[in-house]
Amino acid sequence: MIAIVDYGSGNVRSVERAVHAALHARGETADQVQRVSDPDRLRRAERVIFPGQGSMNDCMTSLEGSGLKQALLEVVKAKPFLGICVGEQMLFERSEEKATEGLSILPGDVVRFHADRGANDAQGLPLKVPHMGWNRVRFLRDHPVTQGLSAQSGPEATVQGSAWFYFVHSFHAEPSLLSDRLGESDYGIPFTCAVARDNIVATQFHPEKSAAAGLQLLQQFLGWKP
Repeated sequence: MIAIVDYGSGNVRSVERAVHAALHARGETADQVQRVSDPDRLRRAERVIFPGQGSMNDCMTSLEGSGLKQALLEVVKAKPFLGICVGEQMLFERSEEKATEGLSILPGDVVRFHADRGANDAQGLPLKVPHMGWNRVRFLRDHPVTQGLSAQSGPEATVQGSAWFYFVHSFHAEPSLLSDRLGESDYGIPFTCAVARDNIVATQFHPEKSAAAGLQLLQQFLGWKP
């Protein structure tokens, strides 16, 4: 069973549709995909996708109230795991957003874009927050889930070693360990937009909204055997 974690505030419907499309492209049926809000069902999943949107604080409150937090802490250590947007941020230790504590799976913080950190445009003016729209992602190392991605599916020309993905966020992760970083993008400053370790891969961008590149990433996650 492929579990899409449904804690009441994630972008579950769009992710579910995208996973169905990725399975179809792999020649597999979608009946194995389930929205999961019960901790015991989550523990029985063979593969886990943790989508997110909105506030990390609200997400954590929902996870604690539903009992999903403990189940997530267990499956993230043992099952192929994909975190998306807030689902990536939740893997870290803490966020500047309302001083929220994360799941502490990966060391590092989640911080906001702002001018004091150099998040300005080419004219030196503060960039709009949230960062919203298509942006280029540079993959920093080889990984089975991002293998072969290029910019061919995005709104501009191909650049070697990069691909275009869709973003909507005001905060981004700052991993403590360089070895956890998988992808990087630029919005006034370079920032980490994808991480990976062992059975975990997670993205700040939204593969479910990222056309062919996002579909390819999901397909490769669904076949990944870490």
